[in-house]
Amino acid sequence: MSTPSSVSLPLDQVLLGDCIEVMDTLPEKSIDLIFADPPYNLQLNTQLVRPNSSSVDAVDDEWDQFESFATYDDFTQRWLKSARRVLKDTGTIWVIGSYHNIYRVGAILMDIGYWILNDVVWIKSNPMPNMKGTRFCNAQETMLWAKKTFDQKSYTFHYRESKAGNEDIQMRSDWYYPLCTGEERIKLDGKKAHATQKPEALLHRVILSTSNPGDVVLDPFCGSGTTATVAAKLHRRYITIDREPEYVQIAQERLASAVPYPTEAKVPLLGGPNPRVPFVKFVETGVLPPGTKLKLKGTKVEAVVNTDGTITTGTIRGSIHKVATAVLGGNNVNGWEMWLHVDGDSKKLQPIDDLRRVKRLHIPTETAVSYNHELTLGL
Repeated sequence: MSTPSSVSLPLDQVLLGDCIEVMDTLPEKSIDLIFADPPYNLQLNTQLVRPNSSSVDAVDDEWDQFESFATYDDFTQRWLKSARRVLKDTGTIWVIGSYHNIYRVGAILMDIGYWILNDVVWIKSNPMPNMKGTRFCNAQETMLWAKKTFDQKSYTFHYRESKAGNEDIQMRSDWYYPLCTGEERIKLDGKKAHATQKPEALLHRVILSTSNPGDVVLDPFCGSGTTATVAAKLHRRYITIDREPEYVQIAQERLASAVPYPTEAKVPLLGGPNPRVPFVKFVETGVLPPGTKLKLKGTKVEAVVNTDGTITTGTIRGSIHKVATAVLGGNNVNGWEMWLHVDGDSKKLQPIDDLRRVKRLHIPTETAVSYNHELTLGL
């Protein structure tokens, strides 16, 4: 979604500098979506130690340290005002934080004039334990999704697509993802390159559900470059900023190897309820990445997996269930049993339902909650 002002934007760049100063150089009302992961101001006064006396690799970087709450609040107000100036009148902003800062950020957001649409809870399936056993294990972070003003009538939200990718159930505001670990975690000399690197799956859902291909996505706090990387894969333009040269270099190197997902056909979406385990989880986590081909059991029909968890065959697009039903006709079809994929080990065609038994994506907990919630409300 380009505008005349986008011509002067530093598109698809990782910019070195103070985020407020850089945002102040951008054209007014030029950004479609902002995702911000600001410093949390954790206020760590001592080294965190495990029961076995080993040190915890905590967030103790200089960029997360502020001399007082007043200083942090002033910083928050200034960067949020700069962000609001560059946000289009149809744009929205996401801000993620922990209990240390998100309530202060939320109050300032509203004081400035933003209007909160949702607070989305990222529930970590593998949280860091509370080492001293003095409080509950902190297993979540909160994301505030807000529009620019209360009176704003238009903003991007792909409700129907999100629902279709979630097995035709409304996408809820409790999202289950593990911390960024394994091969996705960027390390330098065996240590975390960035203390708070976010999982790509989390940003996949944020960017896909609240922006369009070609939109400009701004991340004022680049870090390891997750937002920009996912934006690039999803055919969005990006601008991201960081004041640390080391992080700028890490993000640039990461973006150099980011491969956009296949371009998807523009096909109308089928609808209808059929609650099941979210197929979109397998897309977000790369088990069945966008572009994966599925084959309909007993036929020669092939379908392509889309970024939002829908699938497309010919001119038909929708959930795995609705597309199978449309192709075969008759009663509702269980897409989990009818769509086949090439198993990575045996190289044979296997039902995608097998993936739910062999892939530990922490899907059952989320699905059970969503399913029971809809039954309770009679939706």
